[in-house]
Amino acid sequence: MSGALSNPDLAPVPAEGRTWSRWNIAALWIGMSVCIPTYMLAAGMIAEGMNWWQALLTVMLGNLIVLAPMVLNGHGGTRYGIPFPVLARASFGTQGAHIPALARGLVACGWFGIQTWIGGAAIYSILGTLGWVDVANDTQTLGFIGITMTQMLCFLGFWLLHVIIVITGIESIKFVEAWAAPFLILCGLALLVWAFTSVDDASALFTSETTREEGVSFWAIFLPQLTAMVGFWATLSLNIPDFTRYCRSQKDQALGQLYGLPTTMVLFCFIGIIVTGASVILYGEALWDPVELVKRMGSPVVVVLSMLALLLATLSTNLAANVVSPANGFSNIAPRLISFRTGALITCFIGVLIMPWRLMDDLGDYIFTWLIGYSALLGPIAGIMLCDYFIIRRTKLDVDDLYDPYGQYGGSNWAAIAALILGVLPNLPGFINAATGTAGTTDASFSPIFDQIYSYAWFVGLPVAAIFYWLFMLVRTPEPPSQPSSTS
Repeated sequence: MSGALSNPDLAPVPAEGRTWSRWNIAALWIGMSVCIPTYMLAAGMIAEGMNWWQALLTVMLGNLIVLAPMVLNGHGGTRYGIPFPVLARASFGTQGAHIPALARGLVACGWFGIQTWIGGAAIYSILGTLGWVDVANDTQTLGFIGITMTQMLCFLGFWLLHVIIVITGIESIKFVEAWAAPFLILCGLALLVWAFTSVDDASALFTSETTREEGVSFWAIFLPQLTAMVGFWATLSLNIPDFTRYCRSQKDQALGQLYGLPTTMVLFCFIGIIVTGASVILYGEALWDPVELVKRMGSPVVVVLSMLALLLATLSTNLAANVVSPANGFSNIAPRLISFRTGALITCFIGVLIMPWRLMDDLGDYIFTWLIGYSALLGPIAGIMLCDYFIIRRTKLDVDDLYDPYGQYGGSNWAAIAALILGVLPNLPGFINAATGTAGTTDASFSPIFDQIYSYAWFVGLPVAAIFYWLFMLVRTPEPPSQPSSTS
């Protein structure tokens, strides 16, 4: 397929190119789910007042909920072989699709930089453990950059590994995910075995006690945490067609996601809970950060091997979750000029330019609040796309017109844009309070009622946008852009 809106990376994947099995999709999710944030996920829930099994149930339920839009949005990718930005053209229009594509891609660029910095920090720790870097005396920073030359080289080394893989294309990412998945599962299970064998009484690792304050309802903790859990993968529920377009069948994409997502998330949260419980018994404090835990183990061999596993986990998560989407999103802006590889390289360079170590140091938890909150605000996009594909169009798309600026999807669909704005509006005040760290204080810009609404952001935004989109489409008279007049 040729034209101004297409290139070989955005064009529909031909039947012979759809080779991904349910195992490839499951491996993709294992590779994305096994990361430090997943390991530490239950920590926030337990800190809020849940016990260990309540936290696990919240994780499981949240992932089963977000699995529904994952599978539904993945349907169009598998049926037509098209990526997320092209599928978004059906609802937002060929020009309007830039809005959801870039909204999804920009948050991925932020996460890409942060995850790459975490990987570089792991390399730095390995070099320090081996005695190749004197960490204690490595304090000379590079001016306004704010980190040492060694730290910068470690960051760029891990960054370069991403560049090499993305240059070789999507099949290389598939290869990394397929081989990383079983290794990461084994590493997680090894941690679990260590926890059970290192303590005298394994039953002490399980406690049903909660830290919930007296008078605080369980539901007051559960519902916001459930929303946060759904928001954890809300971005992927949008661009999952970027991967399901390579699947052999709808059954493969659906079962692959079912096998890979909720099971892995629950398993690694459970590992985090049990291993942290062991750290309390062995070291006298709860070490939720696996990097800190590994450092306490002492053995250089264990530290190096564990850091290498962390590197692989970070790499597999970063490639799939934070490179593919912005790469396709940037390619969608100017398909003739920007290929998938070029879009991926743009993502990689943005990841350096934002200086993620400064984001981590200067903003701390706020950057994570902002990014995860931003993900929750993307719920309205999912609502619009699902309503358009399943209710308005009944899964029937004219693929040729998706690549035609003057076809039925040409231009921008005001109904989708208006519905997006209306879907975001109820959550925006609470998001601003959360992102500025003033939620629940007298310094907050907006009333506390908006904080309550925002605690259910994804559940509010998705149906509100879907309903408004459906209503707007009932009265919309589609008028594709006219062909430019020829001049003699």
